[in-house]
Amino acid sequence: MKSEDIFARYSRQIFIEEIGLEGQKKIRSSKVLVIGAGGLGSPVIQYLAAAGVGTLGIADFDEVELHNLNRQIIHNENTVGASKINSAELFVKNLNHHVDVIGINQKIDHSNAEEILSQYDIIADGSDNFTSRYLINDTCVKLGKPLVYGSILAFSGQTTVFNYKGSKNLRDLFPEPPFDEDIPDCDSLGVLGALPGIVGSMMAMQTLKIITGLPVPSDQLTLIDTLNWRFQTLDF
Repeated sequence: MKSEDIFARYSRQIFIEEIGLEGQKKIRSSKVLVIGAGGLGSPVIQYLAAAGVGTLGIADFDEVELHNLNRQIIHNENTVGASKINSAELFVKNLNHHVDVIGINQKIDHSNAEEILSQYDIIADGSDNFTSRYLINDTCVKLGKPLVYGSILAFSGQTTVFNYKGSKNLRDLFPEPPFDEDIPDCDSLGVLGALPGIVGSMMAMQTLKIITGLPVPSDQLTLIDTLNWRFQTLDF
C-alpha cells in the first residue's frame, strides 16, 4: 500500500502521538493468530483487520449456526451452514483487502499447536474450553509468544496478557485446569451478545498495544461484571 493510502485509511490511528506512522508500520508488519472465530474471536478479528494488521491467522473448525449470530458479529445469515473460517475470511476481505488473512480450518491440538503458533508474533486466544486454553498457553510459553487471553459467560468476563516480557502465564494463575464437565459454559448458561464484544475489544486493544510497544499491565487480571457494571483488576 502506498504511504498516502496508508495515511488516508489509518489517519485516525496515525494522529495518535503514541502510534504515528511508525506505529502503523509496525501494525502492518505484524502477524497475529486469533484462535476461535466465535464470540471473542469475532471482535478481535474485526478490530485487528480494521487496524491494518498485516497477517491475520484465524483458526477454527466449526460451522456457522443460527444461534451464533447474537454475538459472533463477523458472521451473518448468509453464512449459516458455512465453515466459520470461510465466513471469517470473507468478512476480513470485505473489510480490508490489504490484510493477508490465513484461514486454518482445523482444531489446535498437540499434533499441530507448535507448528501453527510458531508462525505468528502474538496469539489471541478466543477458545471456549480449558483443554485448548492450557495447550495454547503451554505452547506459547515454550515458543516465547505473548498470549492475549479472554473468557466470557452470561454477564461476566475476564482478560489478561500472559507470557509477555517475562510476565506470568496461565499456570501461574491457575496451575491445573478444572474438568471441563464441571465448568458451566455458554451452551448451558448463555451469554448476552454485547459481552464478548466488550471483552474481545479489550483483547484487540491489548494486542495492538503489544504490537506498537505501548505499556501493557503485567500479571494483572481484569474482571468484567456487566450485570452490576463493575470492572476490577487483580494482581497475580
